[in-house]
Amino acid sequence: QVQLVESGGGLVPAGGSLRLSCAASGRTVSSYNVGWFRQAPGKEREFVAAISWRSGRTIYADSVKGRFTISRDNAKNTVYLQMNSLKPEDTAVYSCASGQTLGLSTRVEDYIYWGQGTQVTVSS
Repeated sequence: QVQLVESGGGLVPAGGSLRLSCAASGRTVSSYNVGWFRQAPGKEREFVAAISWRSGRTIYADSVKGRFTISRDNAKNTVYLQMNSLKPEDTAVYSCASGQTLGLSTRVEDYIYWGQGTQVTVSS
């Protein structure tokens, strides 16, 4: 089993930056992929970015490419989401999740373990 704890959310003006952290624990955490998802009020949860813990390979949603960067620190068992040039439409609860699909997935149903989420609010 994998446990995930997010941190780093907050209120930031448009154009600002935030870095979210996802601290993972568990016996086989290094065999999992980790994804970031977000859910705005009244909307479905959507994929943001994902990273392979083993290879470091990454994928991004088109809406965040060039602005967000996902990375990992193996020694700290932590995955980060650096968010730059934030827009009001980035406002959402951001959650990290882990799964064991063969390749990186953008689908919610492919992720098994989820953190509790952290609120990101971007003011205009």
